[in-house]
Amino acid sequence: MLSYTIRRLLIAIPTMLVIISIAFFMMRVAPGGPFDQERALPPAVEANIAARYNLDRTLPEQYLIYLGNVLRGDFGPSLRNRDFTVNELIAAGFPASIRVGLSALILAALIGVTLGTLAALRQNTRTDYAVMATAMTGIAVPNFVMAPVLTLIFGIWLNLLPVGGWGGGSIENLILPIVALGLPQLAIFARLTRGSMIEVLRSNYIRTARAKGLPERVTVVRHALKGALLPVVSYIGPATAALITGSVVIEQIFEIPGIGRYFVQGALNRDYTLVMATVILYGGLIIVFNLVVDLVYSLLDPKVRYS
Repeated sequence: MLSYTIRRLLIAIPTMLVIISIAFFMMRVAPGGPFDQERALPPAVEANIAARYNLDRTLPEQYLIYLGNVLRGDFGPSLRNRDFTVNELIAAGFPASIRVGLSALILAALIGVTLGTLAALRQNTRTDYAVMATAMTGIAVPNFVMAPVLTLIFGIWLNLLPVGGWGGGSIENLILPIVALGLPQLAIFARLTRGSMIEVLRSNYIRTARAKGLPERVTVVRHALKGALLPVVSYIGPATAALITGSVVIEQIFEIPGIGRYFVQGALNRDYTLVMATVILYGGLIIVFNLVVDLVYSLLDPKVRYS
């Protein structure tokens, strides 16, 4: 398994290079620039600004300079937030995003897998229909609709929870954004678990376990659940990266100081370095979590072996 992990990490190097290259040139060819303003600056000032951020060089030179800085872990200065570097902005926003994202993922996975398993065990009953109806609702209703509804009900009508603000990361301020962010994922986990569990429960080794007289709880938890979790584990990889990097809508609605809002602001303001850093972070998380998922596969499925 160690050799497999090393090979995957080596393969990740050209993958990240491709991601960086595509993102860099797409940002540069987009119309507009980071210093376009309604009021035109004097030519001398524009020249000084361009020289300060290497924008007066050719595109290949800019690319090589940026690539060299990234290899040293330096994402450069923010082109719009003049008092901060991109590293400082990411360091300030990432803890909030990772706290909300991981909390939403854990909530969605635990409840979604439980509901999906319950629906599979009681297939075509009222319980199954209720779980699947709830799951379809969670998938169909986007979080930019769910978040204001939750805010209206629990924040304004019932006055139970704060409707916005970080509050130093207090539990009261985290409940609504975590629930709003996790509900669609919960529905997906429930559907994936139900479909996979139904298939596993009809397999031969589960029939054998039941024929041996094993209790139903042992058969489901110890044998069926491991096989049923394989599609769920596959989905957890990209879902984790997406949730950790932050939901733009959730962060905007609840005023969470995460990196999602930086990405949108950077894209609108043509803040090249900030957008690039967010893309690189997202791509790196995708690669890492997909590797973790593949390694977990070998623990859940004895037929999977990495040599």
